[in-house]
Amino acid sequence: MIAFDSSICGNPDIAGRREWLETNGIGGYASSTIIGMNTRRYHGLLVAATQPPVGRMVLLAKMEETLVVDGRRFELSCNRYPGAIHPRGFTFQKQFRRDPFAVFVYEADGLELEKSVFMVYGENTTVIQYQTRGGARGECTLELRPLIAFRDYHALTHENGAIDRSVEIETGRIALSPYQGCPKLYLAHSEGNVSAQGDWYRSFEYSAEQERGLDYREDLFQPLVLTFDMRGDGAAVVIASTEPRNAGSAGALRAAEIERRGKLLMSAARDDESLQALALAADQFLVRRGAGSTVIAGYHWFCDWGRDTMIALPGLTLATGRFDIARNILLQFAAAVDRGMLPNRFPDAGETPEYNTVDATLWLFEAVRALASYTGDYEFIRARLYGVLADIIAWHERGTRYGIRMDQDCLLEAGEPGVQLTWMDAKVGDWVVTPRRGKPVEIQALWHNALCVMSGLAERFEDRSRAAHYGDVADRARARFGELFWNDAAGCLYDVVVEGEDRDSAVRPNQIFAVSLCHELISGERARRIVDRVARDLLTPYGLRTLAPSDPQYRGRYEGDPLSRDSAYHQGTVWPWLIGPFLEAYLKVNGHTAEARAQARLWLAELGRYIDDEGVGQLPEVFDGDAPHRAGGCMAQAWSVAEVLRARMELLNGGDEDGAAQR
Repeated sequence: MIAFDSSICGNPDIAGRREWLETNGIGGYASSTIIGMNTRRYHGLLVAATQPPVGRMVLLAKMEETLVVDGRRFELSCNRYPGAIHPRGFTFQKQFRRDPFAVFVYEADGLELEKSVFMVYGENTTVIQYQTRGGARGECTLELRPLIAFRDYHALTHENGAIDRSVEIETGRIALSPYQGCPKLYLAHSEGNVSAQGDWYRSFEYSAEQERGLDYREDLFQPLVLTFDMRGDGAAVVIASTEPRNAGSAGALRAAEIERRGKLLMSAARDDESLQALALAADQFLVRRGAGSTVIAGYHWFCDWGRDTMIALPGLTLATGRFDIARNILLQFAAAVDRGMLPNRFPDAGETPEYNTVDATLWLFEAVRALASYTGDYEFIRARLYGVLADIIAWHERGTRYGIRMDQDCLLEAGEPGVQLTWMDAKVGDWVVTPRRGKPVEIQALWHNALCVMSGLAERFEDRSRAAHYGDVADRARARFGELFWNDAAGCLYDVVVEGEDRDSAVRPNQIFAVSLCHELISGERARRIVDRVARDLLTPYGLRTLAPSDPQYRGRYEGDPLSRDSAYHQGTVWPWLIGPFLEAYLKVNGHTAEARAQARLWLAELGRYIDDEGVGQLPEVFDGDAPHRAGGCMAQAWSVAEVLRARMELLNGGDEDGAAQR
């Protein structure tokens, strides 16, 4: 359980940077800050995935809540308007906790009100429950004013005359259809009195959007007021859904979700709260796409990306024992392979997948290797994946999109002007911030690893001609790599090598993959020097910087408008997901000794503390390169959680023999 008392909740500057997240397994979510003050356009009590897992729309933005005790009104909500926060409900808030859902506790006139919020798995449905404690003897009512947006979650809405103010009222349920082409919103309620009195609430300000240099003011519409009698230990329920629901089902829905989460925790160490928190966090990224499964790269604004999915798959699914989901994800993406390439992402609006990536496809091989390591299910790989993998290698050998092809030296080159193909993919207009055309170091590591994985699979499947071919290409690539990429003066690897003698000597974390991957390209003393250099220049308490601070291009703060943020995205900003490969490499060169494992645990400790405090159960996309390393980007990122979880489960949980067996 993660909990914050009034010392945190009573400070809107601090509490306003702590965000909670509930998800529904199909791409929808509910989210806000721990004081209920929406600070992002993406916040809302029901953000529905209308084309699961995408097509997300903010339907119900929030509830304005007023507790009335013997005629005295206590406004429990919290909003930022120009120049003011109103109401100031945080002054009545005793606690916020995740137990296991988002729970808010208020105290007014000696009466305690507890509110909980959770989503129904597999539905665009949010359940909001209220309970008073302390036995109000006199008059006590709860007034709820739903505020609706009905917009794409990337957009904002403003007062307009096109809205349909009509409300369909029946016993225990209300239906709203404010705009044509939008889903209907149902509000099921428990014995509340309904007053249909519509009005606009104007000029909400979203501070996180303002900090990001984006439009940050919005108007929301209040279509009605719900009033509940809360005398004694009163209770009230509202179920917001795109389906007609009955408020009487709230108890059963709550019990079912508690049971579902309890089963998830069975996959984590029962006596390790940190692993349990990571297991619950991991679950929030696993969603359905059609009949298959996929990974939401990050909340609130990412959809499913091929690169993120393949990198995150071992931690999210294999380390948590969810092998069937891992198989479904691999099949989903394998079916989308085109010209030997995995999709970079499936767009929000359902258009044709984008294939502008060189590394996502290569990470597929590592995901398949990890599946085999955990499950031994080589028959599944042989029957469903091996042919696709072989075709991918063939396409890369002869060449595919964006100049991706194997060179004569058996290394992989890639890139065209104006295209960003590696994970360092920031682009502003026509400006590719880190173009990395030529032969990027981590692409060689992934290519060599893929060849070795395929050689092993081909040998197992008695495909001996392919096994020999893949092995020969891998050996030649490894020999050439050492000649081409080693920077002896710096004691590390060049980041990119271009045709001829043009080498990029920027110290970046990409070189760590040459050591960390199962089939490493570099070993021995050179590997140790790489790890030492990365630790010295790039390691922080929250992950690895993307560029050494000594570099003239280094940017230590990820902040400001899109241009400012994108120009810092991979120029010094810290990425938590890189801690996984770094620890893998560190333990390799230090022999997985007890001392090395103890050091690795220390390096993970600060991320664990973040999850239990500011992260409210999640890990973000990035942190500033400069101390104090403020969090930025998405508040919940799949590969951040996945790699910390994988590191804990594979590398640090159990004895040396267990770790070796997992690897």
